[in-house]
Order: sequence, then C-alpha cells, then structure tokens
Amino acid sequence: MPAISLVQSTNAQRCLTQAIYYEAATESDAGKAAVAQVILNRMKHPAYPNTICGVIYQGSSRPGCQFSFACDGSMRRPPVPTLWRRSAEVARAALSGHVEASVGMATHYHANYVLPRWAPKLTKIEQIGAHIFYRWPGSWGKPRAFSDAYAGSEYIPAFSQLYQGGAAATDALPGEAIAVGGVAPPRDPTDHRADNDIGGRIDVTKGWVPNIPDPTRSKARFDSLTSQQGVVAAPEAQPGT
Repeated sequence: MPAISLVQSTNAQRCLTQAIYYEAATESDAGKAAVAQVILNRMKHPAYPNTICGVIYQGSSRPGCQFSFACDGSMRRPPVPTLWRRSAEVARAALSGHVEASVGMATHYHANYVLPRWAPKLTKIEQIGAHIFYRWPGSWGKPRAFSDAYAGSEYIPAFSQLYQGGAAATDALPGEAIAVGGVAPPRDPTDHRADNDIGGRIDVTKGWVPNIPDPTRSKARFDSLTSQQGVVAAPEAQPGT
C-alpha cells in the first residue's frame, strides 16, 4: 500500500482488525490472514470500493452488508482482549505486505455450515478452518484484474450509523473495537447496484430472495455441490457478465 497519513493508516488498521476479529477471532492465524487477504483483494478489484474501510463497511447502513458483523449487532459485544490483540497483529502483517497465498485471488468466503446462492457460480479455492474461500471465475479472478489503485481515504462509520438489527445505538459498548466519531465511507461511484439490494448486490425487486439453508437438513446437498466445485472448471467470463 502507498504511504498515507497517520490518521488514515490508523483507520485502515482498525477496520481490518475489526473484520478479522468479528469474522475469524477463533480461527487459526492462517484463517485470520485469509479473511484479511479477501479484503485486500477486494480493495484492488474494480467490483469493490478501493479502501480497506470501504470494502469492510460496504452496505453497513442498511439490513444487508458484505460482512455480516457490520450490520448484525456483533460489535455490541466487547472483544476478548487476547483475541483482539492477535487479530490486530494479523492485520498489521497484512497491511505490511504479508500475502496469504493459500487463498490466492479469493474475493468471497462463507462459513462451512451455509451455502449461499452465489457459491456454485464461483471457483472454490480452499477451506481453512470454518471458512470456504472462492474467487471470481474467468478473467475477473485472474491477477491482472486486481489492478485498481488504492484510494487512501479511510473512514470508519460511527457505530450509530451502522444497521444494528433494531438494536438501539445507545447500547453500544465503548472501547477500541468501536469507532464512535467516524464518518460513513462515501458510496463508490463505480459500484453499480440497486439501493434496495440485500447484501449489497441482490436486487429484491427482481424476485431474488436471500436464503440460508438449515445446515442440519442440507449438509448432503452442500457436500455434493462443494465437491463438484473442486473438480469442475469454471467457465471463462468477462467483467459485467
């Protein structure tokens, strides 16, 4: 990453630590680093905002976001100090240039007990701990696609600006894990989506409904689909198709 101001650097560090902690606090160091790698990969990809905080908090002001912790009230829980410190160490390493090669060009992941609708459409790379990692198929998943310049304007949204699933903002817990005076990251003008998207990219006016299957009833189907992803080559695709 290019040189940025101390304030912007501190914000990037905090945003990435938050994401690693609330997404992968109990995962191995490799699992934490893989989550960080997904965020850094997205930052360089034209489909996403070009800052660390912008990627992490994309869609966080409404009931649907790119990273669930940003809009499900998770940050109302105080962090466990030892796990927070380790997450911060992994974040610092990632921002200093560490690359988690095991997940390569991954831009997506999900927990191993759910099967998002998008999963079969992407190319599975690796499972690390409880997370399965994917990249875009075709040219959008190739290294040359990750060429967007880092914008450098890192803003952390105030806790009161995050969607909390109906929870009152006054219930917010103070501390390093929560930014209380930030500004919401500006919407990326290149991020073309409907304002009523769920999860940032699903237009519910078209009849698409998010669905998380019950893992106790769908494990066989999940195992079948994920095993196919490991052996079936993804078709080449062009950006925007």
